[in-house]
Amino acid sequence: MKLITRSYYSEKIKPYIDKGLIKVLTGQRRVGKSCVMQQIMIDIRNDHPSANIIYINKERTEFQFLRDDKTFATYVSEKLDKGLENYLFVDEIQEISGFENVLRSLQAGDECDIYCTGSNAKMLSGELSTYLSGRYIEFHISSLSYVEFLFFHNLPDTDESLIKYFTYGGLPHLAHLTLDDELAFEYLRNIYSTILLKDIVAREGIRNVFFLENLSVFLADSVGSLFSALSISKYLKSQQIEMSTTAILNYLRAMCNAFIINKVERFDIRGKRKFELNEKYYFEDIGLRNSLVGVNINKDIHKIMENAVYLHLKMLGYMVFVGKLDKLEIDFIGQKEGKTVYVQVAYLLTNNETKEREFGNLMQIKNNYPKYVVSLDPFNSGSDYDGIKHIHIRDFLKNTNIN
Repeated sequence: MKLITRSYYSEKIKPYIDKGLIKVLTGQRRVGKSCVMQQIMIDIRNDHPSANIIYINKERTEFQFLRDDKTFATYVSEKLDKGLENYLFVDEIQEISGFENVLRSLQAGDECDIYCTGSNAKMLSGELSTYLSGRYIEFHISSLSYVEFLFFHNLPDTDESLIKYFTYGGLPHLAHLTLDDELAFEYLRNIYSTILLKDIVAREGIRNVFFLENLSVFLADSVGSLFSALSISKYLKSQQIEMSTTAILNYLRAMCNAFIINKVERFDIRGKRKFELNEKYYFEDIGLRNSLVGVNINKDIHKIMENAVYLHLKMLGYMVFVGKLDKLEIDFIGQKEGKTVYVQVAYLLTNNETKEREFGNLMQIKNNYPKYVVSLDPFNSGSDYDGIKHIHIRDFLKNTNIN
């Protein structure tokens, strides 16, 4: 199968080749971490033809015997060539118990340049941060951006292509399938089941799979809505289902750890503080979200647009929050390297009331940071309204320099 390059990520990783840091590629299962890693292998081979590259893919049966740090250490030791430059690549490294001990030893001995992928955030919050603090750098790999989607599927930049992106999402393997509902959603449902069973139920020790599945559907249908675990607990109780707030939060945390959803906290613009309650959740891949609840573009367009804008800001490296300004809500605040951007998402600005609401909320923010209203309106893309830029969502999703 032909490898399609995702240069946005490979170019970010290249400067860290041979720099003594462990490169960790994280992200949801099937977003293309392995392909990015393979591209790095190709780049290394081009620059160092004699390099000794050791590649382990824990999803392949030939590597199933590597279960713990002892078998892992022995295998790598046998493959190292002291007369050459050595590079170690490990796919889904969290499947090897105690892997951090081996990585720390290899790095301490400067024996090889190390790259690994993982599909669970606990790998970073636990094993890596505890044993390898300051010795690794993380690169989060997301599903395809809109621009990558067009490239992978050889599509023109049109509203029709945008709707396909909104429908099927950005899992890279879809480029090798036909973009029709039956085939694509069967694939997406299978991926969701794999993530659910391998990365959430098995790794997190989840017992109530039935509730987890229902919670996933609820979140998919509630994208962009403020969420309270307490309110869900009360609702369940009214349905004679006992589920504590703590249990619900643990299930949400498990889903975030598997990168299937992203928690977005609220931020008080005036008080410059984060709220601990009533966050929002967005899916890591729009297609997976649609596979859970079906796709109804007309009904869900605003939810999907919000999810797409969130993913784009996240892909560009922004820390993303939901903004609160007194009683007003700002859809997104993006913060990166001392820069801030504010974004409102609207389906269509069909009347003055809608325009006043979307632009008016942003006008209440008294600073000079960039402010955008993103919509599907066919006209006025790029126009300014009292310093606030109105931009078509296709143009926004193609913009890699939002400032």
